[in-house]
Amino acid sequence: MSSIEVFLPFLLAIWDVLRLQRSLDLHQEEKPDSSVYQSVQATLRTYMLKPRTRYLLPIFMVSYGCYLTQGLWISSNSTFICPIALDLPRDVPLMQIGALVLEFCLAVIAYETSPKSDGRGLSGRRCVIATYGALDMSIYLTGLTTTIPALEFIWSHKNPFPPTPASATKVAFLLVWSGRWTYRRIQQALGEKDPIRGSRQFLVLVLLCTALFPAWRKQSYIHFHPIDMLMYDASIHHNKYLEVVGNTNSLTETVSRYKQRYHRNPPPGFDVWFDYAKNRSVLIVDEFDQIYEDLLPFQAIPPSVLRRLTWEMVSNPWNEISGITIRNGEAKVQENVLPTHRWMLEGVAVLINSFARYLPDMDLAFNLNDESRVAVPHEQAQGLRTLALAKDQNGSGPFSTNRSAGWLPIPEHEYHETVFRESSWRNSFDMYGSVSCPPTSLARRSPRIASRSHLCRDCLAPHSLGQFLANWTDAADVCHQPDMAHLHGFYLSPAAFKASHNLMPVFSQSKPHGYNDILYPSAWNYMDKVVYNPTPPSGTPGNEDYNPGHPDPPFSQKNNTLFWRGATSEGVSSESNVWRGMTRQRLVHMANNLTSHPHDRVTILLPDLADHSKYKYQTLPGPTVKEIGLNTDIAIVDFIARCGGKDCDDQKAEFNLVKPSDFQAHWSYKFLFDLDGAGFSGRFLPFLQSHSLPFKTALFREWYDSRLTAWLHFVPQDVRLHGVWSTLAYFAGLNGTMWGRDIRWQAHEKEGEMIAEHGREWASKVLRKEDMECYFFRLLLEWGRLTDDARDELGFVV
Repeated sequence: MSSIEVFLPFLLAIWDVLRLQRSLDLHQEEKPDSSVYQSVQATLRTYMLKPRTRYLLPIFMVSYGCYLTQGLWISSNSTFICPIALDLPRDVPLMQIGALVLEFCLAVIAYETSPKSDGRGLSGRRCVIATYGALDMSIYLTGLTTTIPALEFIWSHKNPFPPTPASATKVAFLLVWSGRWTYRRIQQALGEKDPIRGSRQFLVLVLLCTALFPAWRKQSYIHFHPIDMLMYDASIHHNKYLEVVGNTNSLTETVSRYKQRYHRNPPPGFDVWFDYAKNRSVLIVDEFDQIYEDLLPFQAIPPSVLRRLTWEMVSNPWNEISGITIRNGEAKVQENVLPTHRWMLEGVAVLINSFARYLPDMDLAFNLNDESRVAVPHEQAQGLRTLALAKDQNGSGPFSTNRSAGWLPIPEHEYHETVFRESSWRNSFDMYGSVSCPPTSLARRSPRIASRSHLCRDCLAPHSLGQFLANWTDAADVCHQPDMAHLHGFYLSPAAFKASHNLMPVFSQSKPHGYNDILYPSAWNYMDKVVYNPTPPSGTPGNEDYNPGHPDPPFSQKNNTLFWRGATSEGVSSESNVWRGMTRQRLVHMANNLTSHPHDRVTILLPDLADHSKYKYQTLPGPTVKEIGLNTDIAIVDFIARCGGKDCDDQKAEFNLVKPSDFQAHWSYKFLFDLDGAGFSGRFLPFLQSHSLPFKTALFREWYDSRLTAWLHFVPQDVRLHGVWSTLAYFAGLNGTMWGRDIRWQAHEKEGEMIAEHGREWASKVLRKEDMECYFFRLLLEWGRLTDDARDELGFVV
């Protein structure tokens, strides 16, 4: 909501008039013989003819103009939750009114403390002079604090998004300038101020017009839809990617490409890995940059230290890190694993045992929690990478034969030393989230965003095209996004977060940008914890034996609705209100509560009502979203999880909870939203395998991220969620009314189906269980070399 404190100068002007009238009343009391006519005449003269009254109109123009300038930011409102159930939309304006009254009282008290000439009481004449000074000061401060940010906004946003209401902008600045000019002219006419030369007034007007020039020149219409361009760019990017994925036609060529790409020989056993990949029809054999980036800093640490660090982590159960031992070609889960997570380690062991007979002996430390664990500060990480790059790894020998002796067994007595620090239930962004960023980055220089009610425009610009996410890789980089500290549960209040700044060899299923965990394919997907398994109808329609099942019909036959079901598992909110910034809660609020409240605003890119070949960002009341035909079915399932105290009750009041549904029911909807929880989302791969179109937002990235192309295999969404409605409008189309006029926009069904089918086809080629095995196999060959005492002499040559 716009601040009403800009009306403080107007209130002071009213007080000035009333204060002058009080002085008149006291003067009339000293003349009891004055007639009624004389009293009325004096009153009229005071209120209509005296100079103080003449200031009311120009000061009101200044205040109202400043109020209108705040409308520039309406189109950039964030999705940070202002809870309807808690009456905050009503309470916030009341608090603003209270703040205005308090400031007014403080100003009056400050200027009413001038003593009379005899030292007693107040002097009305001196009070008026003091209040006159307060008027000048309040007008200047109010004008500067509103118009300077407004001008900065106009100059820094010359593109159509965020939209700037040009007419309202011109009226606002005209009111401020003309009101201030009229106020000063009255002062000059009354001899209270020296005249200002006309040339100076003209210069001020010219400067104002120059400052507003971008508002006049700003293009408000777009002659192409950004999604069309993003889809075209995605196709080009994917074609270039296909040129570097390699092939399994020749081992010699693959080894040569490896050396060219990573500047070293492949690890021992690479020929076995190549045959393994070839026999499983693996498409990608060259592009494994994620493995290279994950393991590069560990090359600066001696093999014996890596083995010792692994032992220390798995020996202390408090770390919530457990191990898998590979001996004689077999992977086994170590005995001290926590019972609640044994299934996960057993699933990983099953995955490894598909190729374990080709691996050297080694131990591996696996993170049992969803949250990542290792965040090395930027300066330290850069030093490790520099040392690693300086090492020569062009050996040609096999793995050492006595490797098992280098790995210590789990101690009989519990080991208590640890480098991990308990950091659950507190904001982790400054301590761990941004430490990997350069000191000059926005996240390190400006770790906190003052206003959570508006989008951080500088945070969006590097990875956005208008309102749409344009670069999926850059969107994961938090170094230019300090506002992420308040936009995801992992940063706001992680549930189980034990982290370290030391480089530790921890294998994790997913991680945000800047963390140094080693990524591996999750057992969640490999063991089919959530699986794409549509079921066809059975029986005869109309009979008792009929079961509609959960089929996956063609895209065109699905429900034209954006669908999501999930739990509040992103982070913990206990007596802290941090749930208001969590991504899942913001999505549910935006889809339901926001669109039912008339005071909320939504900015959507829509076709021009007169010319559908042009598009314009429109800022609409929240309920209009439903009126123009944008349908969502988004809800939290069953109960509010990971909360405490009043935060549980507040969320129950804010969100309409629904009963759980069969996972296979997803396939009846055209658009499926996928979000992180406390870690990666295990539902994304089944979504890709279906005929539905996945919308995805993610803080956490996984082993396969570089294999997928946003806008070709899925529809990316910024974690701020500000582009969801515009994206849905493009793919789902419009059929409703807006401002009393019918609005029709044909759905881009062909484009939506194309992305859905491209994602489905590509996932069937590069995200199979065979691809998970091949990725993990290659990762462990590389890790086997790193943990071998003779690693500088190891390698494979043709």
